[in-house]
Amino acid sequence: MSNTPLLEGLHVVDLASFIAGPAAATVLGDFGADVVKVEPPRVGDAYRSLSRIPPNPRVDGVNYPWQLDNRNKRSIALNLKSPGARPVLESLVRWADVLVTNFPPRTRDKLGLDYDALAALNPRLIYADVTGFGEEGPDAQLPGFDVTAFWARSGLMDLTRQRDVPPAMNVFGSGDHSTAITLFAGIMTALYRRERTGRGARVTVSLLAEGAWAAGMWLQAVLVGAKSPRPVDRSDPPNALGSMYRTADDRWIVLVFVNEDKQVPLFLRAIGHPEAAENPRYADTPSRRAHAAEIAALLDRTFAKRSLAEWREVLDAAGLTYGVVQTLEECAQDPQLLANRVFVPIDGGGDDPHLTIDSPVRLDQEQKVRPGPAPDLGEHTEAVLHDLGFDTAGIEELRRAEAIG
Repeated sequence: MSNTPLLEGLHVVDLASFIAGPAAATVLGDFGADVVKVEPPRVGDAYRSLSRIPPNPRVDGVNYPWQLDNRNKRSIALNLKSPGARPVLESLVRWADVLVTNFPPRTRDKLGLDYDALAALNPRLIYADVTGFGEEGPDAQLPGFDVTAFWARSGLMDLTRQRDVPPAMNVFGSGDHSTAITLFAGIMTALYRRERTGRGARVTVSLLAEGAWAAGMWLQAVLVGAKSPRPVDRSDPPNALGSMYRTADDRWIVLVFVNEDKQVPLFLRAIGHPEAAENPRYADTPSRRAHAAEIAALLDRTFAKRSLAEWREVLDAAGLTYGVVQTLEECAQDPQLLANRVFVPIDGGGDDPHLTIDSPVRLDQEQKVRPGPAPDLGEHTEAVLHDLGFDTAGIEELRRAEAIG
């Protein structure tokens, strides 16, 4: 394993806001890239205040989403609307290997941030662009968030609810974070292309396209003529052996049997219903589907008689496939996540460091950078400007022109 991070020396300019674009830049930083976060003076990236918006949890004194998606970055406060900021922006573009943005198309054009304009300054630039709904079409200009574009418009929100129950609000950022990994993959692909051709490229992803990919198995079925699956009625599911059941202590178990002919008789005997295992109505897949409501009622009554711990012991002893619907508190203490170092300490100088979530991409032969604190707004403005070649007098001139914070 190399002691030098894989992407050390790679320069990244993060012009994006909120989650998907900045999170992709964070993954680049995890592998050692030097990431400069560009934020508007005084207000900064609006993501800095998201943790204060319900239903997000509150933690006094800890801006946890900002830390998660902006660790190991340097922040420069730059007013892109000021004409005086243009020399700084152009210097950043010439310095950069990768530039990440999520400005809507009209805003990009207005600020002179479109790909053609920036590629003219740096032909080797990898320009990575996130939109809500794509670059073309009637809704290209609409603002997009993961809840509206990834979850709602893709059909995922409709498919992941029970029948006659309103759609549930997703965990904020869940669609953004998967989109960030797709953007990271696109950036790395473009860097590989640059190694082969010497030329930069434009990488584009959208929250809507990512949602369609996530819903892909069933969406593909609809594309070839299948009827769209409707939200499931638990009392009469299409498959009672691929459903959720409540235990006596108000916990939920998810059953997933792929090899039903082998697993179902074993399962029915394990849960105390050997007579059901011999019932001809449950003997094969078509009959089990035809009697799904009957099976679901039986399983509802059965699982309600014992606690989760008791059922885990029974199902584990039988070697059956199931899942436990965990709380976030349980996930945070899950020995499987801890054993695989999904949670890593933040370098903060304290004896009891906070933990953060590692990005999911790993290479056994490469060492990631240990997470450091996310930057304060404009914390590194002068240092970055000096790196770009601006002297003290030039920095003061930028400040007088209100180009920097």
